[in-house]
Amino acid sequence: MQYAVPRGTKDILPADSFVWQKIEAACRKIFALYNYMEIRTPIFESTELFTRSIGKTTDIVGKEMYTFEDRKGRSLTLRPEETAPVVRACLENNLIGPDLLTKLYYIGPMFRYERPQAGRQRQFHQAGVEVFGSNDPLLDAEVIILNLQLLSEIGLKDLEVDINSVGCTKCRPAYRKKLSEYLKDNIKHMCADCQERFINNPLRVLDCKETKCQKYIENAPASSEVLCEECKTHFEKVVGWLDGLMVRYKVNNRLVRGLDYYTKTTFEIVSSKLGAQNAVSGGGRYDGLVEELGGKPTPAVGFAIGLERVIEIMTNDKYQILPAGRQVTNEGRIIIYFATIGEEAKKIGFDMLQKARSRGVSADMDYLGKSLKAQMKVADRAGAQYVYIIGDDEIKKQSAILRNMQTSDQQDMSFDRLFDELKI
Repeated sequence: MQYAVPRGTKDILPADSFVWQKIEAACRKIFALYNYMEIRTPIFESTELFTRSIGKTTDIVGKEMYTFEDRKGRSLTLRPEETAPVVRACLENNLIGPDLLTKLYYIGPMFRYERPQAGRQRQFHQAGVEVFGSNDPLLDAEVIILNLQLLSEIGLKDLEVDINSVGCTKCRPAYRKKLSEYLKDNIKHMCADCQERFINNPLRVLDCKETKCQKYIENAPASSEVLCEECKTHFEKVVGWLDGLMVRYKVNNRLVRGLDYYTKTTFEIVSSKLGAQNAVSGGGRYDGLVEELGGKPTPAVGFAIGLERVIEIMTNDKYQILPAGRQVTNEGRIIIYFATIGEEAKKIGFDMLQKARSRGVSADMDYLGKSLKAQMKVADRAGAQYVYIIGDDEIKKQSAILRNMQTSDQQDMSFDRLFDELKI
């Protein structure tokens, strides 16, 4: 029997893994510029951590979590998002405190039982940041700018920021009431999921992407109509900072995001290349989450980028960042390839291979007994910068041919001078 990859998951093959590495390297570079430190949390957590933080009425908790019991009957869940685990880790390890700004980032896989489609898998990967300790609107703006700079570093352009304020515990009840009054006359015309959301949490109706529901959502009351003075002032300052920095954005009064813990600022960075599910990244404030999970009241803000979405755009013909059907190589990471002919040459080649690696030089050789011509092809496919060709004649004179694979120039180079001449 031949097994297949589970539905909603994908193997990241060698031809694609280098692209992932480049994206992850860009993330680490930009996160470091903004003084973020990495945190890594377990793949699974207590189920209650997510039901309490994300919200029981959200689609994530109600339909999409991978939940199971361990051998002692404890309910555990594969993490569907990373903010709640980061908060849990910070509280457990005393990373959050008064007069302390804590800036963290993460990169890793998440899990949601969704209908697989372009840019959306059941195991997917996110990179994101979380900042704890400040309610300054400037920090909201900085997080958005960081997000845009990261996407620009990767090569994505012409993106738009959608931004909104969902209010706080003081003003959100008034918005919920106003939204419910509007929806009660229209909900019968909307999808079954929206009718269920209307009963449990009317704000979740605004998450719906069904075409038949969009005309009702577009005409729904805006959260900005009922913001308290604190939330209104905060939002005005955030967009004021964005204006000052010439950031292109659009106020989307019905943007609530899919998690209940958001307060005040919410935002998404969207691409016209992705269709209905067009968000590349998203985030916002969650000033009440630390307290909800057992800590002291602590303001916080963050975002997450969907890496599959990023790669989908990168391989989109309209962007032409990466060609479709590409063959990604090590791009010159193999500095030298030792091509050998015969057993004695193999021994010498292997010895020189280890010397190269001990100097921190990436190197490789043939282990399949291929002909010299075939070995040269392997070296070329591996992106080797040089090939050092060793045979019986070369052993006798203790010198071999060094071929520059980029220029095709060749020169005779003695065994004992090879590394010094190449300065490796």
